[in-house]
Amino acid sequence: MAATPALTALAKAGVPHDVHSYAHDRKSDAYGAEAVDALSSLGVSPEQIFKTLVVSLTGGPGGLAVAVVPVPHKLSLKAIAAALGASKAVMADAKAVTRSTGYVLGGVSPLGQRTALPTVVDSSALAWDRVLCSAGKRGLEVELSPTDLVAATSAVTADIAV
Repeated sequence: MAATPALTALAKAGVPHDVHSYAHDRKSDAYGAEAVDALSSLGVSPEQIFKTLVVSLTGGPGGLAVAVVPVPHKLSLKAIAAALGASKAVMADAKAVTRSTGYVLGGVSPLGQRTALPTVVDSSALAWDRVLCSAGKRGLEVELSPTDLVAATSAVTADIAV
C-alpha cells in the first residue's frame, strides 16, 4: 500500500493508527456512505466514521478551513464559522480544495495537507475510543484516537454537526 501524506505525517509524529482499505467504486460520489458500507464489517458505528469538508470563511480570519464531522451528519456552516471566529462559511470550491490540501474530493484527509488549514473536529468524536477518517485517498481510511486526531491537526473541537 502506497503511503499518503496523511499516513506519512502520522508515522513521523509516532501516532498509533490502523489503516483500512476498501474498493472504491469510481462511479460513486457518495464517498462517506461508501466508507460506512465498506467498513461496517469492522463493527464500527457510522457515527465513528468522519468526513473531511473544506469551507471558505469570510470575516474574521477568512480563507479556507477544515471541518471533520460524522458521515451521517451535515455540517452547520454557522457553527464552524462561529468556532473559528468568522462571520460566514460556505463550502469551498473543489479546485481550491485540491490546490490547498493536495487531495482530491472523496480522499481529502484532515492530516498531512499541503497547506495546514485551521481545523474543527466535531466534539462528538471525543465520545469514541477510536475514530476513522480519510487517509488521503479514496478507499483508504485511517483509524486513530480522537485526541490524536485533534492533536495531529492542531484542531479545536466544537459542536459543528447537525
